[in-house]
Amino acid sequence: MSAHGDNLVELTVAELSGQVKRLVEDSFGRVRVRGELGRVSRPASGHVYFDVKDDKAVLSGVMWKGTVQKLAMQPEQGLEVVVTGKLTTFAGQSRYQMVVEAMEPAGEGALMALLEARKKQLAAEGLFDAARKQPIPYLPETIGVITSPSGAVIRDILHRLADRFPRHVLVWPVRVQGESCAEEVAKAIAGFNALPKEVTSAGTIKRPDVLIVARGGGSLEDLWGFNEEIVARTAAQSDIPLISAVGHETDTTLIDFAADRRAPTPTAAAEMAVPVRADLMAQINDFETRLLRAETRRVEQARNHLDGLARGLPKLEDMLALPAQRLDAVAQRLGGGLQANINKQSARLANSAARLTPAALQTRLRFAAERLGALMARAGRQMQTTIDKQQAGLAALSRQLRLLSYENVLERGFALVLDETGKPLRAAAQANPGSLLDIRLAAEQRVAARVESGGAAAKAPVEKSTASKTTPKKAKKPKPSGGSSGDGGQGQLL
Repeated sequence: MSAHGDNLVELTVAELSGQVKRLVEDSFGRVRVRGELGRVSRPASGHVYFDVKDDKAVLSGVMWKGTVQKLAMQPEQGLEVVVTGKLTTFAGQSRYQMVVEAMEPAGEGALMALLEARKKQLAAEGLFDAARKQPIPYLPETIGVITSPSGAVIRDILHRLADRFPRHVLVWPVRVQGESCAEEVAKAIAGFNALPKEVTSAGTIKRPDVLIVARGGGSLEDLWGFNEEIVARTAAQSDIPLISAVGHETDTTLIDFAADRRAPTPTAAAEMAVPVRADLMAQINDFETRLLRAETRRVEQARNHLDGLARGLPKLEDMLALPAQRLDAVAQRLGGGLQANINKQSARLANSAARLTPAALQTRLRFAAERLGALMARAGRQMQTTIDKQQAGLAALSRQLRLLSYENVLERGFALVLDETGKPLRAAAQANPGSLLDIRLAAEQRVAARVESGGAAAKAPVEKSTASKTTPKKAKKPKPSGGSSGDGGQGQLL
C-alpha cells in the first residue's frame, strides 16, 4: 500500500454519504432550474416524483404532498417548467435529486401547448359535442352562481338579474384562482346537482334550474384552474344547464367548451339566464291588444255576414202563406175522409154481426161436438189395445219368473238350507257343528235343525207357515236333553 493510502482517513459508507449530502446541500441550497418534465409518478402517499430534463441531462426531482396541494397547476409529462428548490442526495441509491418547493410553467407557450393537448383529448372523448348541450330554461325559478362571494362579479350578476327579471339566487362561494380553485369549482357543480329537484321538507334547498360559473378577467395563469380536467369533466356531466362566464370575451378556457352556453362576461351570463321583464310585459300587453282587435274584427265580420244572409231571406208571411193554404186544404179533405171511413167500418161491423146468429153458433157447436166424440172413441180403442198388449207381456214375464224361481224347484221335492246368517249352504262342510240351520221346503214350509258334532242333523218338528194349509207329519221325538219342544209347534234337536 502506498504512503498516500496510509495517510487517508478511513470512512464508512454512511459517513461518506453524509459528507456528500452536506456538501451538495451547502453548495446548492437554493437553485432554480428550467427544463421539460419527463416521467411523472404519483404514488398513494401523495408525493410526486418526476424528471426534469433537457437534451443533454436528466435531473430527478421530488415534490412533497404539502407542496403539491398548493400548486396552481399539476405536473404533466412534456410540460416545460421552471422549478425552484434545493439539491440533496438519496443515499439509498447513491444519487442526487432536487427537492422542489415551487413549480411554474416556463412562459405562456408551454401552458398553451398543454391546454391545446388537453382540449384535443377531451374533444376526442366527446365532452364538447353539441348533442350533449342542454337548452337554457326560458324563465328559471332559481339560479345557482358559482364564484367568489367578495368580488365584483357576483354584484354585477345580481344587479343585472334585478334589472331584467328578479329571481331567487343561490351562491356557492369558491376560490376563482390558486391551487384549490379547480377542486372547489368541481365540488360546487357536483354539489348543486346533488340537491333535490323538489322541496320535500322544511329547510330543504331546491336544486337550481340553471348554473352560472363566473370569474373576472385575468392572465392565463390566473384562469388556469378553469382549464383543469376535473372542472371540464364535471361541467360536462352536470344535469343542470350550465353557463360559463370566465374571464373576458377574448379569454377561452376548457369549461367554456364543456358548458351548455358560453357568455363573454358575467353580466352577459345573467342576461342569458333570464329575459327582460319589461319586454315581456310589453309583449303581453301587445298580445292582449292584438287579441282584442282580432276578436272585435271577427265579431264585426260575423255581424255583417249575418246581415247579408238576413237580406237574402224572404218575408216570414210569404214563407208561411203556402204551407198555411196546404194545411187548410188537407183539413177539408180530412173531415170528408174520416166520415167515409166511419161509414165503411160501420158497414163491415153490421155484416159481421149478421153472420153471428144463434142458429149459426148452434151448427158450429154440433159439428165440434161430433168431431170431439169421434176423437174420444178412437183414443179409447187405442188405449184398450195398448193395455191388452201390456197385460199379455206382463203375464209372459210372470210365467217365466215362476219357472226360474227357486220356489218352483222346492215344489219338485228339493229343499233350501240356510245357515244362521241366512246364507245358503251348498256343501255339508260349510255347516259348523252346533250351528242352527233353517231348512225351507215347498209351500213356504220351514224346518229348524241344529248340526251335531258328527255333522248329521236330526229333523225337528215342522213349523207351519201362516200361508200353508197342510199339516206335516210329526217327526219322532228324540230323547230330551235339557230342553223340550214347544213354542208354536216347533221342536229343537240337541
